[in-house]
Amino acid sequence: MAGFHEVRFPLRVALGTSGGPVRRTDIVSLSNGRENRNRRWQDARRRYDAGSGVRSVDDLYAVLAFFEARAGQFYGFRFRDPVDHKSCEPGGAVSAMDQFLGTADGTTAKFEIVKRYADAGGETVRRIDKPATGTVTVAVAGSPVPATDYTVDYTAGTIIFKPGKVPLTGTVRAGFEFDVPVRFDTDRIDIDLGQFDAGRIPSIPLVEIKP
Repeated sequence: MAGFHEVRFPLRVALGTSGGPVRRTDIVSLSNGRENRNRRWQDARRRYDAGSGVRSVDDLYAVLAFFEARAGQFYGFRFRDPVDHKSCEPGGAVSAMDQFLGTADGTTAKFEIVKRYADAGGETVRRIDKPATGTVTVAVAGSPVPATDYTVDYTAGTIIFKPGKVPLTGTVRAGFEFDVPVRFDTDRIDIDLGQFDAGRIPSIPLVEIKP
């Protein structure tokens, strides 16, 4: 991913963030009262506002320094979504059986890391481009795979089985933690020092970027 720094937005500030997935749907109301709906985006694009996470001058300075190091909107970075950052539910423990990645055929060595959101009505598959370093575990046909059998590209979100270790049959599954690739959605940071030994930044808009 060009123009991207593999660093994470300050975690203590991210924990106070608001925001989530955004989709774009065109809806045309017909004369008979029905609707035509068109999904313009195949995937959601996440937006956040980290302004509410700034609770002290130290937090304020951390964001200011991070903003300057990224040159405003110019460089992307990692952001830890406080609600959705695991292959499982927020309160669960990551397991190598969490997410289905594909089916082994003895030839395919590379598998993209994905997360599936599904219920009885449908499913959305989300590509995970920025898994957290050291968190990926893999299982094939229900059995854990030794970490020595594969490598993980933590900057692109892929698992690659080593020569001689490509699985022949069975489902390939994985568990992981992950970050969202984002950038600042502004080139301006407004600082408010209205209270002694405290500070706030009313708005710190962040927007997800795609590879």
